[in-house]
Amino acid sequence: QVQLEESGGGLVQAGGSLRLSCAASGTIFSINAMGWYRQAPGKQRELVAVIVSGGSTNYADSVKGRFTISRDNAKNTVYLQMNSLKPEDTAVYICMLRYVSRGLQTLWGQGTQVTVSS
Repeated sequence: QVQLEESGGGLVQAGGSLRLSCAASGTIFSINAMGWYRQAPGKQRELVAVIVSGGSTNYADSVKGRFTISRDNAKNTVYLQMNSLKPEDTAVYICMLRYVSRGLQTLWGQGTQVTVSS
């Protein structure tokens, strides 16, 4: 089965940095997209950043210029470098994998907490 392993969350002061990683394992014929979503209490889940199979990236307006998504295709791993963190970035960050295996599938990670203090 396909699994996601997330790491890198934690507590950081405003202005600090964190680097999240998400590694996919299992039988995957191809990856369509990998990315990160986040959800804060009382708010809807929102896209933070995604990188698609062709290499194009998309970011939420609120993180543009501060966050960078990248991938290591050989390791089926996606990274999210988060700089200049703000308290409003506090949320559970959830890895998303969209891949081909018996058709197009979507898998969500368990989430990793990011807390930014003021």
